[in-house]
Amino acid sequence: MAKSGKDTLFSHDYRGEASREPLAARMRPRTLDEFIGQDHIVGPGRLLRRAIQKDQLSSILLSGPPGTGKTTLARIIANTTSSNFLSLNAVLAGIADLRTAIEKAKEHFDLYGKRTILFVDEVHRWNKSQQDALLPWVENGTIILIGATTENPFFEVNNALVSRSRVFLLKTLTDADLEKIAWQALRDSERGYGKFDIHFEKGALEHLIHTADGDARSLLNALELAVETSVPAWPPRDGEAIEISMAIAEESIQKRAVLYDKDGDYHYDAISAFIKSIRGSDPDAALYWLARMIYAGEDPSFIFRRLLILAAEDIGLADPGAISTVNACAQAFDRIAALYLATSPKSNSTMGYFDALAAVEQEFAEVPNHLKDGNRDQKGFGHGEGYKYPHAYKDHWVAQQYLPDSLKQAVFYFPSDSGFEKERKTAVLEKREAQLALTPGDIDSQPLPDAGEAAIWSMEGEKRKKWLARAEGSASSRLITARALVFDYLRPARSENLLTIDPRKGFYCLETIRRCPEGTSAVIVQDEESRSLIELETRNLPELARPFILVWDQQNGSADMQTAFGFSAFDLILVCEISKTENFVDQLFSRLLTDSAYEKLPRLIAFFEILAGRSSRISEFLKLSVPPQDSEKMRIITELENFENEYGSGPGFRKEQNAGIESCKDLMELVQQKLSMTGLNGEIKTAELSGTFSRRLSNEEIELWFSENSPYRKALAAAKGKDFSEQVEEMVKNGALQGKWPLFLALASFSPRHAK
Repeated sequence: MAKSGKDTLFSHDYRGEASREPLAARMRPRTLDEFIGQDHIVGPGRLLRRAIQKDQLSSILLSGPPGTGKTTLARIIANTTSSNFLSLNAVLAGIADLRTAIEKAKEHFDLYGKRTILFVDEVHRWNKSQQDALLPWVENGTIILIGATTENPFFEVNNALVSRSRVFLLKTLTDADLEKIAWQALRDSERGYGKFDIHFEKGALEHLIHTADGDARSLLNALELAVETSVPAWPPRDGEAIEISMAIAEESIQKRAVLYDKDGDYHYDAISAFIKSIRGSDPDAALYWLARMIYAGEDPSFIFRRLLILAAEDIGLADPGAISTVNACAQAFDRIAALYLATSPKSNSTMGYFDALAAVEQEFAEVPNHLKDGNRDQKGFGHGEGYKYPHAYKDHWVAQQYLPDSLKQAVFYFPSDSGFEKERKTAVLEKREAQLALTPGDIDSQPLPDAGEAAIWSMEGEKRKKWLARAEGSASSRLITARALVFDYLRPARSENLLTIDPRKGFYCLETIRRCPEGTSAVIVQDEESRSLIELETRNLPELARPFILVWDQQNGSADMQTAFGFSAFDLILVCEISKTENFVDQLFSRLLTDSAYEKLPRLIAFFEILAGRSSRISEFLKLSVPPQDSEKMRIITELENFENEYGSGPGFRKEQNAGIESCKDLMELVQQKLSMTGLNGEIKTAELSGTFSRRLSNEEIELWFSENSPYRKALAAAKGKDFSEQVEEMVKNGALQGKWPLFLALASFSPRHAK
């Protein structure tokens, strides 16, 4: 039963068969632990999960397709929060119902000093005046709004409400999620079918799961129909087996209509993907998106209109007949030109459309993020980010993925050797081969797999970006460049939980707060001073956005992740500047096998080191300040470079003082050595990253390197002679030694697994 003070809409008496509620209603998750899917926002350590658990919810908007869990999350919040909870359905409720809810919220606040959470389902159905009526009460904190919508909130919800809310984007459930939901219902004896003897013909359950197309409600409704119609009478007799055949499964679930609203995101995203596919000369993707739109009932005149625009803007004078051809096709849509067609060369390659249509009917594939319509919500969720505009490249073409991820190897169009088609066959096949050969690393502006498109937006988050920029403004350009190189290489997903072992008092941790706003940032530091500094730097952030901080006990390695952070499901552990953190890196590795918190090992452990011996050599400084045509000075620089290859560089950069890591090979050997002590196995990958940073050689540094007792000056004079040493010193002191300096980093990543 619901808690006292909760609206009875979310109260259910789960009495199994006695209640006769639909299975989908009976099986609604009651807690976050029962909730399946949407790990990017409610998985362990994620922002929304922590807000619900701590009962620190602010106004939120839940946006996503039907059956993805929006209403269920609202029910879970209703069962968890100590606040008063009310609910309205915008389809049924008008302004009078809203005023009544506001009066109840005011009364509850006046009597008990507690706020009210108001859940509004289908919030986009309310007009502007109804949405505006909520604003004063959301602003003064009397009401915490939870709005659920299948539409784009940036277009269908008032800007004022959006700016005062955190927007969460729910995604279509995967087949793996739906399988868990199905078995949850089949095994639950209280609310589901756990007390019955149910058997599925091979492939029958899989058919229900796949045909549900990411909609949990559709799956459970079909499962209920299949189970309860497979026996002569319901409930079955004691001991009677329930056999579900493939035929029953097929009858129980009809193909779900493609999610498509001619005024909504799916309409604009599909036409965006279609036009970009044609612009990118990908006939397979063009056929797929065309089939997708026609299958969903798109108006052909709208498609022809967009094709006419494309023929004029993207093809233009490269093929002046294109616009006439499209216009003729539009006119021929209702007409037949019999004689012309009868005497024309023949090709049935357009039958590939029906293969594309079959792919559409098979599954509802998500539009890739870079193909989505960036004009509608690029700011909110980054739609369209990473798209490469073909006209900006040579020959107006660039290799780029235009089909959904699940179909990226699909081929629908097979050009014939007849007529006009024969002329273009070679070009079509060459571009297709380049497309099919693409790997994520080939497209540097496109997100890597699992990098994750934005799933949460808030005005608070936009302000946080500016705060972070101010907080780190005093950091050296070299460190900022090095950090950017590493994180750009790793590309952690926005919703990942990232643990940083940080020897620089939170400098790297700040970047995880920026890169993973929908996950959790945790950091291990070496002393209390570092903890205090991070707390000071992040004090202005909301509580849920602040990092978890743990001071490592270097004597006994007693860091308990579960106790310290409340969870331990880290997706990525990043050990920064490993030569500075070896004391507790050893202990971290030793815990990976023994700590029960790490039953599921992190996806990636990464290590990197700034190769100081290669990044601050005097010869490198001089190269940028001496004209190449000055042969004498260039000769001196070359000799100095040879010396520094053996010696190192100035104070703190001697090779013997940095013997641990000088290359990727050294780093890999060090990582392998640590891992072999723990029994972990897995593949180690290394990379050498390089960049440039702005720096000026200070007078203090010059004086230190060339002082009378400087080991560097003594070694240089001993190796090359006193006169040579004095020549170098004069060049350094007289040169304008500032500009872009080289930076090199070695990075080793390890995907661990338990030893077998």
